Amino acid sequence: MKAATLFEALAAILPPANFKFAEEEMRPYECDGLSMYRAMPKCVVLPENEAQIADILRICHAHRVSVVARGAGTGLSGGAMPDPNSVLLSTAKMMRVLSVDPLACTAVVQPGVRNLAISETVAHHGLYYAPDPSSQIACSIGGNVAENSGGVHCLKYGLTIHNVRKLRVVLMTGDIVTIGSDGLDSPGYDLLALMIGSEGLLGIVTEVTVKLTPKPQLAVVAMASFSTVEAAGAAVGDIIAAGVIPAGLEMMDRIATRAVEDFVHAGYDCEAAAILLCESDGTPEEVADEIARVSEVLRKAGATDIKVSNNEAERLRYWSGRKNAFPASGRISPDYYCMDGTIPRAQLPRVLNEIAALSEKYGLRCANVFHAGDGNLHPLIMFDANIPGELQRAEDFGADILELCVEVGGTITGEHGVGIEKINQMCVQFSPKELTRMHDIKHAFDEHALLNPGKAVPTLHRCAEFGKMKVSQGKPMPFADLPRF
Repeated sequence: MKAATLFEALAAILPPANFKFAEEEMRPYECDGLSMYRAMPKCVVLPENEAQIADILRICHAHRVSVVARGAGTGLSGGAMPDPNSVLLSTAKMMRVLSVDPLACTAVVQPGVRNLAISETVAHHGLYYAPDPSSQIACSIGGNVAENSGGVHCLKYGLTIHNVRKLRVVLMTGDIVTIGSDGLDSPGYDLLALMIGSEGLLGIVTEVTVKLTPKPQLAVVAMASFSTVEAAGAAVGDIIAAGVIPAGLEMMDRIATRAVEDFVHAGYDCEAAAILLCESDGTPEEVADEIARVSEVLRKAGATDIKVSNNEAERLRYWSGRKNAFPASGRISPDYYCMDGTIPRAQLPRVLNEIAALSEKYGLRCANVFHAGDGNLHPLIMFDANIPGELQRAEDFGADILELCVEVGGTITGEHGVGIEKINQMCVQFSPKELTRMHDIKHAFDEHALLNPGKAVPTLHRCAEFGKMKVSQGKPMPFADLPRF
């Protein structure tokens, strides 16, 4: 399809300000939070309602033009990076909270609504939206659905998948479907679980019915210091083994705590090799009992110091440090690369040691920040892209961390998604048969593979090429003997 014809068709259904094709207007959309990868789209469209999204997809489907959906652009895996031959569809203008049902503890929101805005809107009902990624002040619920986002409280309250009841989705054909229900279950296959975390490959979400959670009467944080990262990692498993499921359980090493303390003055112990933040919430009696139990476990695990927040302001200050770990790292390094993998909790000590060894191998600092309770790692690899070779070393370092996660029985992503960043490591995680089934699912929803092409699920050809490269490095791969496609 000629660009002029496409532009004419799109311009007919959108206000002029919502359709952009000049280079200077499209530049802000060239990447998401993984800014080392950039591309310019064919054009950018900003629909204001579901009907406009359906019309846009019908036009693109009819003329076999691919579409990349984008929310707030805070993603960290390149999932919203444009394709030069695609239309970039931003849901940023769809930012209304459509309804709130305080009795059912649900809200219906458009995809452009910010994560934190949901909690702000329903606060007067004594409710909030539990998933709280560090970018919650900016990230949108549509992007959270695409990546199945979590946050520091996901251990107790779950990820996006556990806090969404229903979706309205526009398929590539322009058809509108409802997935899930207002109830706790719906008949047929669990398509809601399939859609959440699908990274824009199956459809574009236009409405999200979220579950709201009553605010606890009290929340308290215990902050424990450890003389070794291994002891801190082992303490995480000890807490869960004691039958305690904290509201949040986070870990930071010394590089991270020192960076954060200089930035937000959270009150962290900068001499400790690592700290754990363990939050308890509920009634005052429940919190007092749980904090006492956790403190005893932490002491037995070798904690050198334990501080407990005395008031809400102090609790928020402790969490402000953890939630600002990423920007704090940006203050001490020209560039940093935020990884995302998940491992069994019992493997934390081993993985921490191996990350330290990789840091020595590549000659790059790495600050470790974890959603320790569910084993979700966020190593922050620091580098300077102006120094020749450092970007490549950072990427190789990150790839080794992801493959280590698979080796110990984990997975290559916890909440940031695969996008383009981890697509090679999908070849390590999954077999050819498994990836073929993923492509079959994609085909069922998007026959011509027009939604977010080249993302999340690699082709077998790509895996074959990656396998040959790994074998040349002395690392066996299941794809190495596949024929070239």
